[in-house]
Amino acid sequence: MAPSGPQPALPTLVVLLGALLLGPSNAQTSVFPPEVILPRGGSVKVNCSASCDQPILLGMETPLPKKEILPGGNNWKMYELSNVQEDSQPMCYSNCPDGQSSAKTFLTVYWTPERVELAPLPPWQPVGKNLTLRCQVEGGAPRANLTVVLLRGEKELSRQSAVGEPAEVTTTVPVGRDDHGANFSCRTELDLRPYVLKLFENTSAPHQLQTFDLPATPPQLVSPQVLEVDTQGTVVCSLDGLFPVSEAQVYLALGDQKLNPTITYGDNSLSAKASVKVTAEEEGTQQLLCAVMLGTQTQETRQTVTIYSFPAPNVNLTKPEVSEGTEVIVECEAHPRAKVMLNGVPAQPPGPRAQFLLKATPEDNGRSFSCSATLEVAGQLVHKNQTRELRVLYGPRLDEKDCPGNWTWPENSQQTPMCQAWGNPLPQLKCLKDGTFPLPIGQSVTVTRDLEGTYLCQARSTRGEVTREVTVNVLSPRYEVVIIPVVAAAVILGTAGVATYLYNRQRKIRKYRLQQAQNGTPMKPNTQATPP
Repeated sequence: MAPSGPQPALPTLVVLLGALLLGPSNAQTSVFPPEVILPRGGSVKVNCSASCDQPILLGMETPLPKKEILPGGNNWKMYELSNVQEDSQPMCYSNCPDGQSSAKTFLTVYWTPERVELAPLPPWQPVGKNLTLRCQVEGGAPRANLTVVLLRGEKELSRQSAVGEPAEVTTTVPVGRDDHGANFSCRTELDLRPYVLKLFENTSAPHQLQTFDLPATPPQLVSPQVLEVDTQGTVVCSLDGLFPVSEAQVYLALGDQKLNPTITYGDNSLSAKASVKVTAEEEGTQQLLCAVMLGTQTQETRQTVTIYSFPAPNVNLTKPEVSEGTEVIVECEAHPRAKVMLNGVPAQPPGPRAQFLLKATPEDNGRSFSCSATLEVAGQLVHKNQTRELRVLYGPRLDEKDCPGNWTWPENSQQTPMCQAWGNPLPQLKCLKDGTFPLPIGQSVTVTRDLEGTYLCQARSTRGEVTREVTVNVLSPRYEVVIIPVVAAAVILGTAGVATYLYNRQRKIRKYRLQQAQNGTPMKPNTQATPP
């Protein structure tokens, strides 16, 4: 409702009448002023006069409060009319000897409207839809001079006359994104400038418009189609073309479980990301819902998520640790609906259980037995694996491959004796010469004459013991001096022999060509390269 300001007032009218008003003629009553416009509740002075000098009767008829002011004359009276609340037509009358007559003055009351109010706007207005603005005006006069203007900010949208009580003025305008946050109001204009007054304006309280644009396309929902109990998955819901995107809200839920997404806003898009963890109570088919709400509209997408339980398969050995030669049963068992493969071999027939029998050998020590289980969930194959290791106990071993029986090393060279004993448990190894002098296995040593000799290597564990003789030969430097000249002589003799062979071959070829020329036998072209 617009506040009512103080009503404008006209200056008090003072009417001075004299002899100029009327002269002797036929009976006539005059009133001055003939027309008056004044604020509601105001007062006005009106003069009534008669055409005769001394009328038998002279007065005013009006329902308004009145009092006669000034002494008056023989043929006129002045009245003050007060508290004029509405338009009125006071009538002056006179009775002269030559007849009776009357005259009216027209009082027009003006006042600005008591209420100028724009009807509430919708909380949200869809972009592209027309908006109807309604303005109600109570009071205000004269109505012929009262106009109602509907505004967007300071821009006029519609200008109409105020009709009826209360007057209601409407207009319809299209709404776009640029109207978001715009202020709408209505204003009344009481134009009294034709009466030498002014333009009186009353404006309603403004209402701010909130527009929104939610596309008709549903949001995109990215989520796992299957989700294992006690595991965590990620759900992403996104939508483009939102306005204003900062006002959009997202609701994510899996079944009865409401998710708490982290929302990232773009220029006109959003993306909501949430983690979801399911329990055994939720196993089965659940509905995943993503709803994007903006203004008064909602777009949503639903997907089906299958919650499943799939424990890893069990791999069982008769015993995880056995002695060499023991028979071991390896068995794999998985989910009743799963299919298993044990060490790469499918179960026969295909099903949740597989097994085989083996006789443990030292080569099986540390061997891993792997079971792979496959389960079909909602058209997808999921896999689980489990591995167990077998330990085989066997006695010590000393093989030629891992512990050579003969080493020959030059004296003063750096060497590392290597001898590896095998067994489970791992045996202790000692190599002794004459029962006392040790061979430093795995250590770098300088070869001396003291290292030469035969060693007895003994590997011992709780599973038994084995021995092996190892001989170390040490080459003295004098053998190297003899060997080098012998090798050099051999190289020289070999070179000389090759040269002699090539020389004799060239002689034979030249002799053959000379004989052919003497006999007149044509020679064949030589297609082979002559050896150097």
